[in-house]
Amino acid sequence: MHLVVIPARLASTRLPGKPLADIAGEPMIVHVMRRAQAAAVGPVVIATAVEKAGGRAVMTRTDHASGSDRIFEALAVVGSRADFIVNVQGDLPTLAPADIAAAIAPLDDAAVDIGTLAAQIVREDERGNPNVVKVVGTPLAPRRLRALYFTRATAPWGDGPLFHHIGLYAYRRAALARFVTLPPSPLEQREKLEQLRALEAGMRIDVSIVDSVPLGVDTPEDLERASEILGRGG
Repeated sequence: MHLVVIPARLASTRLPGKPLADIAGEPMIVHVMRRAQAAAVGPVVIATAVEKAGGRAVMTRTDHASGSDRIFEALAVVGSRADFIVNVQGDLPTLAPADIAAAIAPLDDAAVDIGTLAAQIVREDERGNPNVVKVVGTPLAPRRLRALYFTRATAPWGDGPLFHHIGLYAYRRAALARFVTLPPSPLEQREKLEQLRALEAGMRIDVSIVDSVPLGVDTPEDLERASEILGRGG
């Protein structure tokens, strides 16, 4: 059984009230919820009041250090016995529903603790952009990597593709339970990337390669762009 959890916070310094920001006539969190529901991988739970739009709201504490901690609390609140828990960020209103299923696919291998996503970088300016997180991995199949490292640097060096990490995670239940007990790790603190905590603890993360990176909404300009895309039915 799978459970999809969307950890959404109203606090945002760059875009206050971000989950409830209007995009093409509906709150952003509703767009994300409907895409998660369209993936048809399991029940969808949102930590924001969206019951009028057909979602299930779960109120969590406001002092969580990360979205992973918030979804683990939500798991307990709803009493779910799901084996796999999918963390879908609430600021990805253009996320393709099929990509949610792609993040879960690596968990078919019992050796994998966490599944996630990446897309090949095609714009030259993104290769050296520290805001574009890269995943360095060893190929397992044409559209699958085993993650060795995540970094804001341009890596790996040399000829070949670079991959833009997409922050959507599918956890085994035991992996999530372990992850939230781990202290922040040295490389996590240096790179400011939470997923490095799992790698430093010896957990395995596999990556499904998808076709494009969904638009992350962090600024008013991003919000305007999302409105243009979804207003066209994108």
